[in-house]
Amino acid sequence: MSDKKHTTTSGIEIKPLYTEAKPMDERPGKFPFTRGIQKDMYRGRLWTMRQYAGFSTAEESNKRYHYLLAQGTTGLSVAFDLPTQIGYDSDHEMADGEVGKVGVAIDSLKDIEILFDGIQLKDITTSMTINATASILLAMYIALAKKQGADLKQISGTIQNDILKEYAARGTYIYPPKQSMRLITDIFEFCSKEVPKWNTISISGYHIREAGSTAVQELAFTLANGKTYLKAALDKGLDINVFAKRLSFFFNCHNNFFEEIAKFRAARRMWAKITKDLGATDEKAQMLRFHTQTGGSTLTAQQPLNNVIRVSNQAMAAVLGGTQSLHTNGYDEALSLPTESAAKIALRTQQIIAFESGVTDTVDPLAGSFFIENLTDEVEAAAWAYIDRIDAMGGSVNAIESDYMQNEIAGASYQYQKEIESGERISVGVNKFTQEEEGLTEVFNIDDSIRKLQSEKLDHLKSTRDQVAVEKALQQLGEAARGETNLMPLIIDAVEKYATLGEIGNVFRASFGVYQ
Repeated sequence: MSDKKHTTTSGIEIKPLYTEAKPMDERPGKFPFTRGIQKDMYRGRLWTMRQYAGFSTAEESNKRYHYLLAQGTTGLSVAFDLPTQIGYDSDHEMADGEVGKVGVAIDSLKDIEILFDGIQLKDITTSMTINATASILLAMYIALAKKQGADLKQISGTIQNDILKEYAARGTYIYPPKQSMRLITDIFEFCSKEVPKWNTISISGYHIREAGSTAVQELAFTLANGKTYLKAALDKGLDINVFAKRLSFFFNCHNNFFEEIAKFRAARRMWAKITKDLGATDEKAQMLRFHTQTGGSTLTAQQPLNNVIRVSNQAMAAVLGGTQSLHTNGYDEALSLPTESAAKIALRTQQIIAFESGVTDTVDPLAGSFFIENLTDEVEAAAWAYIDRIDAMGGSVNAIESDYMQNEIAGASYQYQKEIESGERISVGVNKFTQEEEGLTEVFNIDDSIRKLQSEKLDHLKSTRDQVAVEKALQQLGEAARGETNLMPLIIDAVEKYATLGEIGNVFRASFGVYQ
């Protein structure tokens, strides 16, 4: 027998054999939800196949959405370009070279109208991966829903709106943490009354993992951030049994098949305890609902077709872990935004798992496995140890401002890279089974001319809108930002007057300051 020590990516030792586990006496759909949040899980309803897409102009992204809907995707997920994420219009000097590159460029309500042309918002759920400017993009979405005549009480979807992980792992923040948290709790409060089916935050471990964290760190830091949002909403006087039902999570699914499944099962159990301890008595307020995306950082530019197998493995783990929604990455995403053919294979991967594999026929198929049950317990224990340390610091904001989370993630990332470079950890096609490059014949390129197109649209918009009404709306917004009024109705008013994302962002920069 080999003496080599086997561990998960989080350093949890894997025994050669498991012969016992704690008895499984809980039911799916019941607290603490280890086995899933629905009693019949995918027998009742499949996860939402929500393919992330967005690039170039609103016109081009609209074509991709119609393509994905025709191929059988069941929910839309919008990727925004970097200027949109950090509150700059496409004609701003800071936007040069980035317009439409990593997502779609959105400068005003006019772009949102084009983005969803031919798509009724009342008939689809939409996820928007946006954080610092989430209030503005949500306001534009609500304004379009009103123009379409939709009942705001019925429209549903998700905004990511998770600013804490931006400070910890990603970097697209604008304002200081306190002011950013104010915008988030304003969204919680507004939507709980006006758009009650909207998921007002998707607390994200995905980007923490992409920055190099382990599975345990991803779980712990995400739930610690979630706990901070719960406390901020409670401090604003919101009812946890109402607003906690509209919180969702966004996790990564990495390569270690069984550790990822254990992570998802542990996450539900831990969140149930966190919400209950903070006063939630309604089971729906104790449930952790989550979207999963397969691991972008696991994709390799070398032998890119190998990524089809990686994504399939990760998608299967997400389903066996009980995800409510899933995006599968395109095999070419280490090289470019996904081509249509790669996006279709990614979607077909989900459809084959759903309709051909048989894993949807019973709830929590791996429950009772000695290995899975022990691993779930060990992942949970390791994550609680991190959360206890963060609580001792005073919570996530303090842990971020002291660089604790950032340093832990950086240490894990460095260790992982050392293992790849030494050959201790195998990456097929990168440090083992290598070969001469097999170039893809088709990659997706975004032309720099997109900025010129967007700038021309902005010029036309500003020459045709009611400038006096825009200036009045922005002035009222600035005054409210310096007070304590809920800002969402004023942001909606401004976007309906066709104030741009950058103009609204500048009002907040002037009122809140910029975080360095």
